[in-house]
Amino acid sequence: MVHPLYAEGVNPFEFAEKAAQAIADKSGIPKHDIALTLGSGWSKAADLIGETISEIPANEIPGFSKPAVVGHVGTIRSIRLPNGKHALVIGARTHFYENHGVRAVVHSVRTAAKTGAKIMVLTNGAGGIKPEWAGGAAVLISDHINLTASSPLEGANFVDLTDLYSKRLRALAKEVDSTLDEGVYVQFRGPHYETPAEVQMAKTLGGHIVGMSTALEAIAARESGMEVMGMSLITNLAAGIQTTPLSHEEVIAAGKSAEARISKLLAEIVARF
Repeated sequence: MVHPLYAEGVNPFEFAEKAAQAIADKSGIPKHDIALTLGSGWSKAADLIGETISEIPANEIPGFSKPAVVGHVGTIRSIRLPNGKHALVIGARTHFYENHGVRAVVHSVRTAAKTGAKIMVLTNGAGGIKPEWAGGAAVLISDHINLTASSPLEGANFVDLTDLYSKRLRALAKEVDSTLDEGVYVQFRGPHYETPAEVQMAKTLGGHIVGMSTALEAIAARESGMEVMGMSLITNLAAGIQTTPLSHEEVIAAGKSAEARISKLLAEIVARF
């Protein structure tokens, strides 16, 4: 079945505008100021950043569907922040490995931009290459390496990715927690976990975090003119760094264990935007 974003004659930006209008109609909020995609372990931040005005099942919005991954909530929430601004919280992420195409992967980001959001916060659960990150560290993404062999950009569209992960937003995050470490995120295609050799390749290339999301979304956010902040919850050490086999159950358990701590941290960071 062809994803609606790939139907003949569909413009992905016009489709995102249609989705944004549906969010405005259903939420009663005509404009959002920031957007957050909450990955594994981060979902409770939505309860802490402000007052929920509206919560919409994702599959009621054009181009969105229920998440395929356990640990993602499957709703789109409109939240009024204490400063009066509005945040769009996306709990329905489409991963590249679901084979719906890159347009579907970045549709949530493009929709967020069409709602008016100027800041995009991308979070995920990921594997860590640095041994000192064992035990559920929250790490700021300083840059990424895209190993998906794909891009959300279409045609001769040359988008500059210098300072893709905003230094300004990372500085604000460190005002909340000066101990926050930073790292380069490496997006693999998935859904299989990386081999020990692939992890060592990522390390040699300059990577510190390995995962299956975020990089493509960040590129689309930059294309749409948004300022980007990325954060990873290190749910496990990567293959070959960690001596035991990897499992999704481990990722879910680590996310649950760190949930309260990292959600509070993210809420405090968002309050400074």
